Amino acid sequence: MKRTILAVLAVAATGAVTSPAFADEALAKAKNCMACHAVDKKVVGPAYKDVAKKYAGNAKAADMLSAKVIKGGAGVWGPVPMPANAQVNDAESKKLVAWILAMK
Repeated sequence: MKRTILAVLAVAATGAVTSPAFADEALAKAKNCMACHAVDKKVVGPAYKDVAKKYAGNAKAADMLSAKVIKGGAGVWGPVPMPANAQVNDAESKKLVAWILAMK
């Protein structure tokens, strides 16, 4: 019985660590996105939850934001521009944007 409980807890813990939310947050940290952004509060750039709200229901948002992550942008969230992020490739950008847009 004790082994079964431990096995269930181990599987649950593994699922929590490898779930998409954690994996994509780890990618955001690895690519230095979290230096200017946070999930739920404005830092230099907007909170990711605010980005998700702003673009909710916009079918073109994912492609537009993916390009902006790589190339940078300005003027949408205030006077501070977002610099280009050459260290982020296309697949990573799409993964990050999907994670951001899925936030509630």
